[in-house]
Amino acid sequence: MLHNILLIFLLVASVGLVAVVLLQSGRSAGLSGAIAGGAESLFGKKKGLDAFLSKLTTGFAIGFMLSALLLTIIGA
Repeated sequence: MLHNILLIFLLVASVGLVAVVLLQSGRSAGLSGAIAGGAESLFGKKKGLDAFLSKLTTGFAIGFMLSALLLTIIGA
């Protein structure tokens, strides 16, 4: 029973992680994009939807890793 619950949680976390990563806005390419991206993160310009999607990505990633680890430990 626990195996099935963890498997469903792993499936939801993996699909959610893929969806949230695809919804995030892309970073600018090249050296100027790297400099501008560093300045934005340094001065805290990341607000609104990007910040929410970033936190959601972190949550899905942690859920995915924990469920995969627990499935491995219980011998799935």
